[in-house]
Parts: sequence; C-alpha cells; structure tokens
Amino acid sequence: MARRIAAGAAYGGGSIGLIGAAAVGVFLAEVQLAKRQVGGGTAPVPPSADGRYGVAFAGPSDPLRLGMLGDSTAAGQGVRRAGQTPGALLASGLAAVAERPVDLRNVALPGARSDDLERQVSLLLADPARTPDVCVIMIGANDVTHRMPATQSVRCLTTAVRRLRTAGAEVVVGTCPDLGTIEPVYQPLRWLARRVSRQLAAAQTIGAVEQGGRTVSLGDLLGPEFAANPRELFGPDNYHPSAEGYATAAMAVLPTLCAVLGLWPESDRLDGARREDILPVAKAASQAAREAGTEVTGARAPWALLKHRRRRRLPSSTEPVPHPHPDAAHGHA
Repeated sequence: MARRIAAGAAYGGGSIGLIGAAAVGVFLAEVQLAKRQVGGGTAPVPPSADGRYGVAFAGPSDPLRLGMLGDSTAAGQGVRRAGQTPGALLASGLAAVAERPVDLRNVALPGARSDDLERQVSLLLADPARTPDVCVIMIGANDVTHRMPATQSVRCLTTAVRRLRTAGAEVVVGTCPDLGTIEPVYQPLRWLARRVSRQLAAAQTIGAVEQGGRTVSLGDLLGPEFAANPRELFGPDNYHPSAEGYATAAMAVLPTLCAVLGLWPESDRLDGARREDILPVAKAASQAAREAGTEVTGARAPWALLKHRRRRRLPSSTEPVPHPHPDAAHGHA
C-alpha cells in the first residue's frame, strides 16, 4: 500500500483509500468522541526558538544553519520555553556534536498539513545566501486527521524535499507519528489510526528517500517509554507532546541529523547485531514504520539502508541567543 501511495504521488494518481468505506462511519463517530476529550487542557502557542545555539563554540567557521519545517510537532506546541522545543533541542545537540554554533530558523506552523510545505520551503529559501545546511521536516498527523488524500500528502512532501535538496540542503524527515498512541482514542479508532498513520509514514519514507532525503520514524514518539508513560510524555492538552516527549523524539532524530552532515562517529556500514539491513526501499519503509526511531537512507536504487543508530543524550536545555541578522517573519501563528 505504501508503494502504491508513493507511486500515485509520483505519477499523478488520485486518492488511494487507506481504510475501507465500511469503517468510515465508525471512524468518524470515534473521531468526534476523541475530539471531546483531546484538548481538555490548553496547548500554549509555541515559543519562538529562532536564534543561535552553541555560542561557546564560536570560531573561524561560519555557524551551521538548521531549518525546521512542519506542523505543531515541529513548532513545539505544548511547551512554554523555547529551549524545550524540538528545534532548540536539535540545534543544541548539533552544536555540541559539531563543536560549532548553529543558527536555527523554524518556519513550522501549528495545524499545518503537507500542502503548507510549499510556503514554508519558500520562506527558508527566500535568501539564497542563507540556505540551510540541513532541514528537519515533521509532518503528517494533520493530514490523517483532516483526511487529506495520501497521494496528495506524499506529493507535497516529496516536492518539498526535492526543492530543499536542489538548493543544497540536506533533509531529514520525521515521518507521521502513530496516532493510535493518543490516550483518549479508543477502539476501533485506535487500530484504524495506527494503520493509517503507519501507511502514511511508510509512503512518506519512500517518497523522501527517493528524493535524496533521510527519514526517521517518529512512531509512538519514540520507544516504549511513550506507551508506558503517556501522561508524562503528553502535554497539557493530552495531544501534543510534553517537554519530555519532545526530548525523546529529538534524541532519536539527532543521530541522523548529525550523520547526514558527516558528524556522527557511526558509519553507514550495517550492524547485524542491531538488526540493520539493506532492503528494497518499500520494505525498509514498512519495517521502519513499525519500529520508532528507525532511520532509512537511500542506497543504490531500489535499495535502502535500514539503520538503528545509537541515541545520544541531549545537552542541557538552552535558550537561543538572538540572531545577529534578523530573518524575515517566520511561520508561527
């Protein structure tokens, strides 16, 4: 199914349904029930985390430029301090590994679907002199909850990845999270949400890898601690991650972010003891969607590397230093 979705996206196919029509009525009824319970608290507007991180590493080299794109997860909705957002956590971690300052620009928009990526990419690429070295995209949850056709969703993502790669930026995509882990969601919606989320995540992986990006499966945000401690890892609205949840996700994405820039000590050689393999890209994508924190990167077509990189603890949460060169208005709303 993921390969069919990705093919439809690439060749202009129409909508490919992810669930049978007979399930739609039950699905929508359960969605309404979940909506009455999700959001019982109020998620604060995400703080702006734009700025410079790792100023202690200032030297002759120019700072690395990191761009964040996507939806509320990329923006950091659910936390109150800039240093708790995933962009800030990744910028701090990248600065520590590279021993070099990192300038972060976050254009992610809460509530965004994949069709907003065109606008976000245009914001990041508006100044050719400040093209990001690497971008992280986290998108997909709103595509599922708003029933955006999967082929359209993947088409928008692959176009964004292609534009960024053509401009010279490396790209890491955090694929659609597993919406079946949201605590107020009951059966059969939980099963349906998990199935739809994983199929979209696998299709996103195929599309992104074929455009030269790498992906990390966000899955259940990320690992067994999410299922074991949902109240700790959810924010006050019971939907968006808490600071601990974002830190868990960032720890899974950081090794791939560093690896794509050649900064990670691990190579792309496979480690059989860590269940790493080289597989057809569609099979690698499907397997990654089932196991959170799995990296997929392209090898010689149609093959891909399936990696489980060792996570590195993030440095202490830091707040950004205002950037010396003001950016254009960024995408928070």
